[in-house]
Amino acid sequence: MRSIDRLLDIMARLRDPKAGCPWDLEQSFATIAPYTIEEAYEVAEAIDQGDMPALKDELGDLLFQVVFYAQMAKENGDFDFDAIAEAIADKMIRRHPHVFGQPDGRDSAGQTIAWEETKARERTAKSEEAPGVLAGIARTLPPMTRALKLQKRAARVGFDWAEAVTILDKLAEEAAEIAHEIKTGAPHDRLEDEMGDVLFVCVNLARKLDIDPERALKRANAKFERRFGHIETELKAQGRSPERASLDEMEALWQAAKVLEKSGGSGDR
Repeated sequence: MRSIDRLLDIMARLRDPKAGCPWDLEQSFATIAPYTIEEAYEVAEAIDQGDMPALKDELGDLLFQVVFYAQMAKENGDFDFDAIAEAIADKMIRRHPHVFGQPDGRDSAGQTIAWEETKARERTAKSEEAPGVLAGIARTLPPMTRALKLQKRAARVGFDWAEAVTILDKLAEEAAEIAHEIKTGAPHDRLEDEMGDVLFVCVNLARKLDIDPERALKRANAKFERRFGHIETELKAQGRSPERASLDEMEALWQAAKVLEKSGGSGDR
């Protein structure tokens, strides 16, 4: 038995109405969806850590999510695993004509443009009228990721900044607006709106600089953890804790951590 057939058989037995697992039988598309998102993040973490054994396990967990959906859909008479595999195979061939058809010498950037153009045509074909430029971007994406996709779509039709440096002016404008709202005691929802504008502009700046904002923030998080860890370590050596240190003392240790990173050749500044 092929590995995938064995896995499909296991899934079918888990969902068997008479002899299956009670927990698996209670699940639905909606209840499984959060687990799928969690498994995808665990795959990303294994990749980030360069842990190949963990990556193998996490990819198995992610594959099992697809098999779970396929089994439930099969029970409903909607589709099965083979239909899923067939559909994605057809899509990959359709979106890579330079590989499975006539070679055209396109590079990676050219393929990205062609891919988006093909997706746009497919969206139009599914709709009775041409969908909007921003149509089809999943609302369930993490907000920062969705902001980036929205901005990229708008930029493709010319709604974009001429240069990255000009976005800094917009960022200063948005910062001034939220400062005004804070000073005037604006209600929370108004502050939330202005904070959203600041974050959206930051994502736009990252996009224009060809920087993945998620990756940039991930690096900033790691940097913060390292430097705050230095503060805790130094205070512990003195028999103290952050709770018993002043802000000025912790700031001095933070600056010392920055100096240590620079002297050690760290790329973070």
